[in-house]
Amino acid sequence: MKDSRELDVSSLQSIITDGPTPLFATISGAHLYGFASADSDVDIRGSFVLPIDTVIGLESAEETWQVSKEIDGLEVDWVAHDVAKFITMMMKKNGYVLEQLYSPLVVYGGEWLDELRELGQRCIVRYLYHHYRGFYNNECKMMAKAGATAKSVLYAYRVLLTGVHVLETGTIEANLPNLIELYSPEGVSELISLKVEGTEKQELDPELLQTHLTRLNSLEERLDGAFEKSDLPEAVDNRDDLSDFLVRVRKTLGA
Repeated sequence: MKDSRELDVSSLQSIITDGPTPLFATISGAHLYGFASADSDVDIRGSFVLPIDTVIGLESAEETWQVSKEIDGLEVDWVAHDVAKFITMMMKKNGYVLEQLYSPLVVYGGEWLDELRELGQRCIVRYLYHHYRGFYNNECKMMAKAGATAKSVLYAYRVLLTGVHVLETGTIEANLPNLIELYSPEGVSELISLKVEGTEKQELDPELLQTHLTRLNSLEERLDGAFEKSDLPEAVDNRDDLSDFLVRVRKTLGA
């Protein structure tokens, strides 16, 4: 089996072009977060464009496309939303889609992606806090229920640091090694090593876990403080520009 950490992005394009007309596709998940293991699935996310006739016709259209395929021995998942749904999610303070939009691991892109990224800057608003706060709360519940592993604790660090970073800087950064360089959380690099070396499902030693929970609590407080102090806009203010983009994309790629 091929090592998932040695991705050939060009080999992934077939899964994108076999379905509806793509707008863009980027790599998300563990590869984006910077702690993929040798057997990690490849998660491709993005947007596609439904044909105009499908949108205006009487039959309801599938706004989400999902397909899995084995490529070079790797399990690859492609999940995409029609551009109208994707833009709507951007406007609803959805951190998932913004992380997909700004992922540097581009499988399929171009001028449309560049323009949407520019428009997406004004979708980075203060109330993204609730996305990252909720994501962290869910991670804590899962750890309490199923036990804490290197993987689950890394997800908790990743979501807190991404939330802090966006509230303090106004930019999306989902890669944990990059965030470690910026914020220097103690002991996280060692957790990444545990995870990528294949011991991600083993529960952490209780003493080590408690140490990390204490550090996570401090980061949680920083996230709350960043929300209170953030000078990001309160709401998305470029709805008309996003609507214009949608119309032009639909007329061009959905004709």
